[in-house]
Amino acid sequence: MNLHEYQAKFLFKDYGLPVSKSELIFHESDIDQAVSKLNVDSFVVKAQVHAGGRGKAGGVILTKKKEEIRDFCQKWLGTNLVTYQTDEKGQPVSCILLEECTDIETELYLGLVIDRSSRSIAVIASPDGGVDIESVAENSPEKIFKVFLDSTNKIKEEEIKKLSEGLQLNQSQNLEFSSLIKNLIKLFVDKDFSLIEINPLVIDNSGKLNCLDGKINVDGNALYRQEAINGMRDESQEDALELDASKWGLNYVTLDGTVGCMVNGAGLAMGTMDIIKLSGGFPANFLDVGGAVNRESVTEAFKIIVSDSKVKSILINIFGGIVRCDIVAEGIVSAMQDIGIQIPVVVRLKGNNSDIAKKILEKSKLNIFSETDLTLAAKKAVDLSK
Repeated sequence: MNLHEYQAKFLFKDYGLPVSKSELIFHESDIDQAVSKLNVDSFVVKAQVHAGGRGKAGGVILTKKKEEIRDFCQKWLGTNLVTYQTDEKGQPVSCILLEECTDIETELYLGLVIDRSSRSIAVIASPDGGVDIESVAENSPEKIFKVFLDSTNKIKEEEIKKLSEGLQLNQSQNLEFSSLIKNLIKLFVDKDFSLIEINPLVIDNSGKLNCLDGKINVDGNALYRQEAINGMRDESQEDALELDASKWGLNYVTLDGTVGCMVNGAGLAMGTMDIIKLSGGFPANFLDVGGAVNRESVTEAFKIIVSDSKVKSILINIFGGIVRCDIVAEGIVSAMQDIGIQIPVVVRLKGNNSDIAKKILEKSKLNIFSETDLTLAAKKAVDLSK
């Protein structure tokens, strides 16, 4: 789950991190009060969406005039902002963040992320902030500084010193940074985050640190114990199909291809997508129905797949280990009859009662092509999608 910038900064402030004065605008009627409360000369006005690239897309402006703030809000509130990180529809804007403008001397990068290879929290810093950190890592790897926290999730003084030196901070800034990074780690751990990015972390013209932007990803598996964070969820920013799938316990990710996929097991699903690509096609989705495949889950999975107009064929790849293939086959037939699916469906069932399952599919007389070999099944699905 992702958070908006204003939500990230609310949490930053709550944990003692330096942020700019700000107000929120949800309706045009909020503008006068927001401007009055800030009581500053210069403003930064930011459309709030779960996507980067807002500035280049016109979703961020600097201004001293209330009229320009009003024009900006009239333009974006209730509309969609399209950036290089969104699809062609963009993301809906329902909130504008109005901030005091900060005079910037230096832009830095600071991030925390779960590093799965080391099974630890990685703290990443760079003196090259304000740009894509992946580009810095690729073009100037010597400007990336990392430390990996141990099992206590506490950062050592020598690790703070390494990061501070990498950021080229002076003595007073070192003290600020020490407090900032400790509080940031506490926030990360307390709230079960999987990523925090502050890009840029700036040094202002008075030499002070300021978290000028904030991006947060939350571990969705921990939301059951993070009631307040879960309450910050903005479903309007999420893919409608992915959101619907999550409500049924299905792991679904929208892709750009034409072959819909329904698989049990994340690893098998990844392998299935690879074989579709190897066969000359493109998967339309990642969809893991999990181990407890039944009629209801198959029906909902079908509904989600066919609601994507790009899908021209469907490949079902189920390994019958815990589940019985004949029960899956009955679910497929029932779901196709209930929904009235017209596009061709290629089914590969392997394992427990697969022979019985094949007879059930053949007897149905539906637009189903049964294959026992995955390579042949993928090739058939790709050919049918064309």
